[in-house]
Amino acid sequence: MRLLPIVMHPDPVLRQVCSAVEVFDDALARLAADMLQTMYAAEGRGLAAPQVGDERRIFVFDADWKAAERNPFVCANPVVTPLGPESRTVAEQCLSIPDTPVEVTRPARIRLDWQDVTGARHQQEFTGDAAVVIQHEADHLEGRLVLDYQKETP
Repeated sequence: MRLLPIVMHPDPVLRQVCSAVEVFDDALARLAADMLQTMYAAEGRGLAAPQVGDERRIFVFDADWKAAERNPFVCANPVVTPLGPESRTVAEQCLSIPDTPVEVTRPARIRLDWQDVTGARHQQEFTGDAAVVIQHEADHLEGRLVLDYQKETP
């Protein structure tokens, strides 16, 4: 495993809509392992492929590793579905936009459908910090950044 350089805003790769992961091979597994190592080293809770210069629909996350044991997830071709009307507002940070917290309101409960590095399909419901991190990373795959949620002051 190796540490990957994190792409910083305003690099245009961060605004690209990513393409589907179509090949599930050793190279994809290595990318995911490198992304996880990079995320942990940067003390982040999630990292999306565009943040390391890759334009495929894959992100990694571990929402609670700072307070509990590591529980890494690798999500290729994720689909996020909000569940219920409840929302949650959190000051989100981004490894590609350091020292710039942004208040973001997101659905509090979601369902995530994804594939792992072997191509196997999974589905799980998430709440709390995990739901926030997942939605943040999924935004990266659509070229959206937390800056897009900043409210303009009149």
